[in-house]
Amino acid sequence: MNAQSLHGHLDALLLAVLERGALHGYAIIEALRGRSDGRLDLPTGTVYPALRRLERAGHVASAWSTVNGRERRTYELTDSGRRALADQRSGWREFSATVGRFLDPGTTPTPAG
Repeated sequence: MNAQSLHGHLDALLLAVLERGALHGYAIIEALRGRSDGRLDLPTGTVYPALRRLERAGHVASAWSTVNGRERRTYELTDSGRRALADQRSGWREFSATVGRFLDPGTTPTPAG
């Protein structure tokens, strides 16, 4: 799955990964890959700009640390990020249910009104 197909959902995925605890950038990429059974193999050029955007928005905080002599930036979810993730999840459920009415052959659409 490429980064373009995730348009509009990458921020929510990153927030969800960080919900489990602080991680450095490469560990975030590995978590995306692992939790998706390898389907989300995103390049650093996609993930790091998104993390910076989330940090500017106040949803993620970062700090530098030294691990085994290597400098790493560790990212963690803020309270604002937790609220944003809750909003993203709610929006995703609504979107998924609506689109599912059209694309899921086992779903019978209910009339509006």
